[in-house]
Amino acid sequence: MRRAGFTLIEVMIAMFIAAIMLALGYSAINQAAKDKGTLETNQARITEIQRGMRVVAQDFAQLVARTARDTDGGGNIEPAVLATNKDNTLITFSRAGWSNPAGVQRPAEQRVRYRFIDGSLVREHWLSIDPALNTQPRQRVLMTKVKAVELRFLDPVTRNWRDDWPASSASGPVNAASIDQLLRTRPLAIEFTIVLEDWGRVVRLFEIPT
Repeated sequence: MRRAGFTLIEVMIAMFIAAIMLALGYSAINQAAKDKGTLETNQARITEIQRGMRVVAQDFAQLVARTARDTDGGGNIEPAVLATNKDNTLITFSRAGWSNPAGVQRPAEQRVRYRFIDGSLVREHWLSIDPALNTQPRQRVLMTKVKAVELRFLDPVTRNWRDDWPASSASGPVNAASIDQLLRTRPLAIEFTIVLEDWGRVVRLFEIPT
């Protein structure tokens, strides 16, 4: 009596089919893992950009007409808003509304500086408007993969856009009062343009409260 069983050819065919199914299953799992990694990377990038732009918007919304003492020891007074458009420093300004949930003994105002360093938008701030001599600011990277950053300022007098701030001269007689007014003058609006390697050109217009 012959016993029922599989021939060698049948076993080899079954193993071949199993190998194909295993390869297809592994490919699908591997692709799913890659898609998940890509999705997480994209989501992290979107979160970074959104968070960075939110910080910029909050800073400009709290911009105040408060001059500050420089940290170089020269005894000079810096304007409330300063943008020379000459180096990697984009803008330096005074802002209010600095939240203090821990109740730390410090003012509600701070001096803030934005810089474009090695392809990143960097925010720096001091713990007071008039920091001590040579005090180093605290630094935070807002956005990476940045190709360029441009700022323009809407002059409240001429109603024209300019690349630097404040205006080079005060209107009317030049005296201590007019100079102080010039130093405290804020633009009507700030046009903030950032060019990202992956998201291209992003332009935001921020109205400055007066």
